Amino acid sequence: MVTIKDIAERAGVSFSTVSKALRDSPLVQNKTKQHILSIAKEMGYQPNIAARSLVSKRSGAIGVVWPSIERAALSTLITKINEQLEKQGYVTLLSMSNIDSAIEIFRRYQVDAILVFGDRDSDSSSMYLNPLQIPILTYGAAGYSPYSAVDVNRGQAVRLAVGHLAELGHKEIAYIGNPQSPDPLQTVKIEAFREELRLLELPFDNDSILQMNGLEFHDGYMAARAMLDKPIRPTAVISGGIDLTRGILRAVGERGLTVPHDISIVSYDNLPQMADLEIPMTVVGVAVANITTVIATTILELIEAPDSLKTVYLEPELVVRASTSRRKD
Repeated sequence: MVTIKDIAERAGVSFSTVSKALRDSPLVQNKTKQHILSIAKEMGYQPNIAARSLVSKRSGAIGVVWPSIERAALSTLITKINEQLEKQGYVTLLSMSNIDSAIEIFRRYQVDAILVFGDRDSDSSSMYLNPLQIPILTYGAAGYSPYSAVDVNRGQAVRLAVGHLAELGHKEIAYIGNPQSPDPLQTVKIEAFREELRLLELPFDNDSILQMNGLEFHDGYMAARAMLDKPIRPTAVISGGIDLTRGILRAVGERGLTVPHDISIVSYDNLPQMADLEIPMTVVGVAVANITTVIATTILELIEAPDSLKTVYLEPELVVRASTSRRKD
């Protein structure tokens, strides 16, 4: 393993000069600093997190409890969050363990903060006990977690979707996104779906919300097949997320139907790739760039003020594309 001492010997400077240069200290001349950084990169130097924490009392690392390797939206979020934090000089450590195990791992590495996704192990004891006083930020669990949170107004997002479809003349609207396991993030959307249909005096029954095992591609596919088998088929559907949407599109295509001619689709998840699906997708939600910027900023604020409690709600928008059109008479 390459050390600061190795770099110092190669560069012909002192140990302290290398240390200051790697921390971008103004006490080192820019020419010398660039020379040292070039050598460090050439030698493949990686900072020692434990050693750094002994000096600065901070590790420069942030722990992320990885929610799923299969969910496209969450993978996109984590990638963008990592990019944001890297720009601020932080590294991210990912754990796929449950929250209890992940926090124990992060404690050993003395991370400066922990990011948890609100649909992961929300009943874990760690969500209610933090004896280590490591700042914890949850995404998507405002109101369900005692810790700081960044969340999207998911209910408003679904209300925007229902309102858009109603303006296009759709009356028979279904919702796909109700997993068997309790998920507070989906519960908020479902409640908003029911309420908005009631306010707009649109028909609603228990079959309007499709039950499924999970929130993956296959779940969306199977739910859409069941929906399309109904004697009275909905003319529009709201999807709980991009993975479900892809499954819905597959089921619709297999039946020889087209979007939006036979059925209009609005999807939750305002991701860039929504515009690149086989049918550019009308979406509701907050742009992923906005979400990740706020998450990264809030994490850094919590590191500076670990005793503070922050709750940030982001307001969604409706982006209309080719997947929705007026209801056929």
